[in-house]
Amino acid sequence: MKIRKALEKAKKERMEGIGDVSREVPVADTGPKSAAHVYSKSKTISLDPTVVKENRCVCISPDAPEMDAYKVLRTHIQHRMKEKGWNTVMITSVLPGEGKTVTAINLAITFAKEFSRTVLLVDCDLRMQKVHEYLGYPSPKGLVDYLVDGTPLQELITWPGIDKMTIISGGRKIQESTELLVSPKMKSLMGELKSRYDDRIVLFDVPPILGSADAIAFAPMVDCIIGVVEEGRTSIHDVKKAIELIPQEKFLGFVLNRGSNPIKEYGKD
Repeated sequence: MKIRKALEKAKKERMEGIGDVSREVPVADTGPKSAAHVYSKSKTISLDPTVVKENRCVCISPDAPEMDAYKVLRTHIQHRMKEKGWNTVMITSVLPGEGKTVTAINLAITFAKEFSRTVLLVDCDLRMQKVHEYLGYPSPKGLVDYLVDGTPLQELITWPGIDKMTIISGGRKIQESTELLVSPKMKSLMGELKSRYDDRIVLFDVPPILGSADAIAFAPMVDCIIGVVEEGRTSIHDVKKAIELIPQEKFLGFVLNRGSNPIKEYGKD
């Protein structure tokens, strides 16, 4: 019932062009000045390196063979973002199951290892909420709790024990996700995340372009977009169709993922 009321309110506010930003809860302090100060407002959890690596979040290990590839990707993204003054990246895929969430996690870890950057990884896949699952920790609350119930962001931000990296992921899953992702409250949050710290990169794990309307609706709110495709699986037809649905000036390119997963209907167990 709460979700339905929140969706109806979001639709009404969007049509009227209003949103009370004065009531938004400030984002927890995740700046780099002091580790004790940074994470005192965040929930702290400990990751099991074995579980994390089994779930292909390989960049947790400094000697991972894939690390160099992610560093190259990080460098390309940094060059474009510095040139344009950007700090928000949407990570999506053409189809479900192509590895976008694993890519987002590994890229976030790689960014966090750079001396001059802090990273916030936000799980915006409201139908699936997989970031915390891949990292192997329970999380009863996430972005939906903030958008629907007004849960303070400080209660949602998790520090996974990786210096300069924080995460928002977890909570209940919903099917009516598009309206929440473009609601006035989400737009206000995006403005806060973009402007609060000059040295912070914010990565958003967003549903596939062809799997739902979420990525298409969310794309205008971020600075740039990275797509993930799986080698030998994604057709050229689907790739071209996906590119046509997102802002061309924001699209940085595709990451080629060599994993293979069975095709499943998106958002369904």
